Amino acid sequence: MIEPTRERTYTWGDPSLSAEAARTSAGLEVLQAMAAGELPAPPVIATLGFTMDSAERGRVQFSFEPAEYHYNPIGSVHGGVYATLLDSATGCAVHSALPAGVGYTSLDLTVKFLRPITVDTGRVRCIGTVTHLGGRTALAEAQLLDGADRLLGTAVSSILVIRPQPGAAVS
Repeated sequence: MIEPTRERTYTWGDPSLSAEAARTSAGLEVLQAMAAGELPAPPVIATLGFTMDSAERGRVQFSFEPAEYHYNPIGSVHGGVYATLLDSATGCAVHSALPAGVGYTSLDLTVKFLRPITVDTGRVRCIGTVTHLGGRTALAEAQLLDGADRLLGTAVSSILVIRPQPGAAVS
C-alpha cells in the first residue's frame, strides 16, 4: 500500500522590512511589532511553524504546535527544532534589551533535552530571558515548557553584542 503524500505549504513576509526596522528602532519595539503582526517575523519562524507570542524588555515568548514535519526518524520532534526555538528565544531576549542599530549573534548554545515532544504533547512554549547584558557580550537562558508547565528542554547562550563602530555609517 502506498502512503498518501503529506504536504505543507507556507508563506513568509519580506525579511528586509524587519531588518531595516532593527537598524532604526529599539529591539523591543521591533519584536513587539513582529508579535503584533505589524512587521514580518523572520522566515525561519514560518518555516518551522513557530509563533512569537510576546516581548518585553529582557524576556520573550515563542510557541509552536508540534507536527509530523518536526519529527526525527524515531517519531519525536527533532533536537534541531528544540535548539532552533531555544536559540531564537535567547537571542531575541537579548535583542529586546538593545537600542536601535545594535546587533547580536550567538557565540554558543548549550541545550539540554529533558523530555520528548510529539504531536500528543500539545502546544509548547519557550521563554527566553536575559541574565546578563554587558557592553560586548550577553548571557541568556531559555526554557521549553508543555501545557502543564513540565520542563521539556533548557538552553544557556553566550551572545556577542555587535555595536556600530564610532563614526561608521549605519547601512
